[in-house]
Amino acid sequence: MGTSVTISAATDQDVEQILKLQYLCYQQEAALYDDYGIEPLTQTLDALRAELGAGCVVVARLGEEVVGSVRGTVDEDGTARIAKLIVHPRMQRHGLGGRLLDALERRLAEEHSALRFRLFTGHRSDGNLRLYRSHGYVPVSTEQIGSRMGVVTLEKEPRPDVAPVAAPSGPGVGELAAQA
Repeated sequence: MGTSVTISAATDQDVEQILKLQYLCYQQEAALYDDYGIEPLTQTLDALRAELGAGCVVVARLGEEVVGSVRGTVDEDGTARIAKLIVHPRMQRHGLGGRLLDALERRLAEEHSALRFRLFTGHRSDGNLRLYRSHGYVPVSTEQIGSRMGVVTLEKEPRPDVAPVAAPSGPGVGELAAQA
């Protein structure tokens, strides 16, 4: 594509764009499971702001536009929980989701001492499962949620080149430039 995409920590100014993008991206998942009441489609702006304050949120920007995002937290036992990896439909299938995932993992390991990573996706979400497997995630369990959806939990250990070290975090820390 040749367009410069930057990946960095999300700011309070990104919240509305993230929520709109989340709503757009999760339409496809909702259709796949015939369930438009899934949490990403019902999340409020205040709930997203709370997530931004409580965890680590990374965004991909094309100029001023947020075109991707992913978020995570780290439990007391060192398990990073990664959630809501989204990429604008026009930017998908160019490696941006993988770059966002890598950037978040790096930040969670370096700044929040993550010892392992865990995430989940729907059992029919083949593209998500392919992406996560290609980044070293292994399925560890599947749970049936209602009559329409199974949730696959995947985990992985951090890369050996990313040592968990507590470091200050803030805007600009760990900023990366990526080519989309």
